[in-house]
Amino acid sequence: MSDPLLAELKASILKNLGTLERQVESLQAALDRDLALLGRTQNAALIVAGLLENYYTCLETAFLRISQFFENTLDPERWHTDLLEKMTLHIEGVRLPAVSQTNYPNLLELLKFRHFRRYYFELEYDWDRLDFLVKKMKQAHPGVKQDLERFLSFLDQL
Repeated sequence: MSDPLLAELKASILKNLGTLERQVESLQAALDRDLALLGRTQNAALIVAGLLENYYTCLETAFLRISQFFENTLDPERWHTDLLEKMTLHIEGVRLPAVSQTNYPNLLELLKFRHFRRYYFELEYDWDRLDFLVKKMKQAHPGVKQDLERFLSFLDQL
């Protein structure tokens, strides 16, 4: 790989994959230890909500780097949703998708929650909703790894 920008993109995706893995581990530790100590309190909910938000934000950062490298055309009015949708596209002669169609619905749920969390300042979280989102993240993560590893292999071929 002689293109330094391509090497930078690959390094960025690899770094984000490591961060995503640590986020999953942190969430599991919070569920196993912190939740056992605190119970299903609002303080525990803040921990879980923050980790879910961080997970998606890290993933979105990788997607943004991919978009900037390849096509860099996002609707400024709805760029977060636009970005996720574009990551599912196979753009002939340009790039493979970075998100599989099967994983898109899980990631869309995490995106919606991240948006909600950023603009919702109350401290009341619905544990049923958090449980649902934790389930979605756990379902999404293996696919995220697989999708990004496949994308990294594609980058190696450029």
